[in-house]
Amino acid sequence: MCCGAGHGGRMHAHGHQHGSGSGHGRGCCCHGSAFHRRVLTRQEELAQLEAYLKDLQEEIKTVEERIKGLKG
Repeated sequence: MCCGAGHGGRMHAHGHQHGSGSGHGRGCCCHGSAFHRRVLTRQEELAQLEAYLKDLQEEIKTVEERIKGLKG
């Protein structure tokens, strides 16, 4: 995974960054002008997807709590 999270954004396992990251919304700005591409191993991809799923589940819980609060 790239270093997008260190720049104020969140890099998700699917490769897109959310938040105020590198300015263009995805990718990495830490390696100068050189293009670095690395294929993930199955274990790395699995770990990233599991972390992403956990983030999504936490987001769902937050939205559900907000909806409940608005309904009173």
